[in-house]
Amino acid sequence: MSLRQKGGQASKKAGSPSPTASDTVKDELQNLQQSAKSAISSEWDYKLALFIITVIAFITRFWGINHPNEVVFDEVHFGKFASYYLQRTYFFDVHPPFGKLLFALMGWFVGYDGHFHFDNIGDSYIKNNVPYVAFRALPALLGALTVPTVFLIMWESGYTLPAAIVASGLVLFDNAHIGQTRLILLDATLVFAMSVSVLSYVRFYKMRHDPFGRKWWKWLLLTGVALSCVISTKYVGVFTFLTIGSAVALDLWGLLDINRKGGALSLPEFGKHFAARVTGLLVVPFMFYLFWFQVHFAILYRSGPGDDFMSPEFQETLSDNVMTANAVGIDYFDSITVRHKETKTYLHSHPDRYPLRYEDGRVSSQGQQVTGYPFNDTNNHWQVLPAQPFPEDKRLGQRVKSGDLIKLRHIVTDTYLLSHDVASPYYPTNQEFTTVPLEQAEGDRFNDTLFELRIEGAKGKADFKSMSSHFKLIHHPTKVAMWTHTKPLPEWAYKQAEINGNKNVQQSSNIWYVDEIPSISADSERSKKEPRKIKHIPFLKKYFELQRAIFFHNNALTSSHPYSSQPVHWPFLLRGVSFWTQNDTRQQIYFLGNPVGWWIASSLLAVFAGIVGADQLSQRRGVDSLDERTRSRFYNSTGFFFLAWAAHYLPFYLMGRQLFLHHYLPAHLASCLVTGALLEFIFNLDPVALEENVDAKLAGKVGNSSKKGGGPGTKRVVPAKERISGNSMLALWGAAGVVMTLVIGGWYFFLPLTYGKPGLSVEEVVRRKWLGYDLHFAK
Repeated sequence: MSLRQKGGQASKKAGSPSPTASDTVKDELQNLQQSAKSAISSEWDYKLALFIITVIAFITRFWGINHPNEVVFDEVHFGKFASYYLQRTYFFDVHPPFGKLLFALMGWFVGYDGHFHFDNIGDSYIKNNVPYVAFRALPALLGALTVPTVFLIMWESGYTLPAAIVASGLVLFDNAHIGQTRLILLDATLVFAMSVSVLSYVRFYKMRHDPFGRKWWKWLLLTGVALSCVISTKYVGVFTFLTIGSAVALDLWGLLDINRKGGALSLPEFGKHFAARVTGLLVVPFMFYLFWFQVHFAILYRSGPGDDFMSPEFQETLSDNVMTANAVGIDYFDSITVRHKETKTYLHSHPDRYPLRYEDGRVSSQGQQVTGYPFNDTNNHWQVLPAQPFPEDKRLGQRVKSGDLIKLRHIVTDTYLLSHDVASPYYPTNQEFTTVPLEQAEGDRFNDTLFELRIEGAKGKADFKSMSSHFKLIHHPTKVAMWTHTKPLPEWAYKQAEINGNKNVQQSSNIWYVDEIPSISADSERSKKEPRKIKHIPFLKKYFELQRAIFFHNNALTSSHPYSSQPVHWPFLLRGVSFWTQNDTRQQIYFLGNPVGWWIASSLLAVFAGIVGADQLSQRRGVDSLDERTRSRFYNSTGFFFLAWAAHYLPFYLMGRQLFLHHYLPAHLASCLVTGALLEFIFNLDPVALEENVDAKLAGKVGNSSKKGGGPGTKRVVPAKERISGNSMLALWGAAGVVMTLVIGGWYFFLPLTYGKPGLSVEEVVRRKWLGYDLHFAK
């Protein structure tokens, strides 16, 4: 994706000098680069604006950061994770570790020991002696640095000062960006890394006429490192890869053109360009991404709340793991309690029967109910029996193994677990589970009482153990797996969970484990624990297991939330999120963007699309409404920003998980870049660029390179003041002033909801319910 250069450094179509170009041309390019540097160094107005914007960014992000001194919204998660890191306690989260490791590092810097676990919103930081200001300072720092980064993106892309001020000002005075960066949350890290990725790629693209030089490699690798930080913070960082990757693909497509300006590249030369980009933008980011997981595993070596999400083999790598420490081998004729891994319900039965007919008219077997029960009870006790009886002298001490065919006898009712081809209460496609008495179990229903024990990850005939053996119970004749879910059965089953036979045997929710062996006495030799050695498994095996768990649980986040929203709501800011309230003072933090800024940015996104459509239509009719250079800049530079917005926004329409307004923040930053660029385009200012004819020289007109004054083949740096000397900037400055005045007004009006103070009266709250925002204390 081409990015035009202004502000002293021009852009031109992707290319590099022909390998046969003379040293004179190379020297001239170096001189041109030095001229460009001189032009930039003289742009004191940009530097002054950058300084002022940076100072204001730090003020707006850090002012009152100690309020409230209580746990706010998702600080219950990310503050907790930082504490777990500091205590070396294993936990599970659906996000990669980089952003959370930064919080842990900040806690380590200030000597925090991780004693507080951020259990509830509203818990006091002061009473629990938590250095919460230090934690909040990290996202505030990154949020403040995001603003000058946006300014630099516009400056490096060659836009005028008013355009750069508007783009950065929309982020600077945005309530959502401020609110999200003042709390212990990951989005500040995500948005900052995303903006640095865009800036680094712009700088890399500007080096395209000096490929494989030191600076070319520097900015390529910095782009890769920034991209790794994005995706190592949240997996939505893949959208930034999509943005940069699309631009790189178009750049490579241009390099492959045999008729390109600057001369055709040989295939080996093109291969070098391709390999360099793959290395810098894929290999390097992936290696850094893996590195943070290695750090994650190295720190978290103690057993913790994340154990249950991992396999027994993984848990054996953690010290003090309860599951492996309490594992006891199970013998035939032992009495056991069986528990579902996900729902934690026990396999249970009682004398009550299934009703003859269910509510939908289907008929049951009227057999004894087999249900899932959440509490420990004697009706949860089952005896493990072999499919074929052992000789009397060999009954004792026979260990149950993976792959064995077993039977389960319900001890209280003296009946045998069975599944058959009768539909379950809730799932017509799943089989009913019931029990039958001994006469039937040893008679015509014998086969229906046989179950295959499949221990997850077992190699060969592994021993069946309590706690550590996660298994699937497969009905031998019909090959369905015993399964349960969270929807309770009706009153006739006392609202207990349904147990049925799932035909999808591979489903991960089919897993159970033995919680206890009640038939073993406490002083039994089998209950004695031997010292356990911590096992080690390869890093990549642990990594892939964690990835499977992350993506499974991420996709499972489909439950409703009172403040969730849909992607169609975000550009128009139709609703926000309540972060925190305090009834006594009527104070609240309501996560909401600056409506004025969001509506302006969203409107100009539509304007961009309209201009593209109109330009394409006019060209089809032979009307050339834009000159070539303006059109190139509009499509390549502003179009790149629009691509960044689309890549960070549109994929959310494909997601089925919970979504919130903060998911739009990276796309909103891109829309601010589009707004600043379009403001300049609308006022039709000529680009501050180098003259567009050095490409022709590099294609073969070398002879003119030695002429003093540049001649027709030489690029000449046109400083900004020289370029605008014949053009009035009043209209552009006026438009920028109007936009920023409106944006600052909107920001100030919603400040009490962003900073959580002061408390507002009912009338003041109602005045801020512009689109019916669900604010507290409106009555």
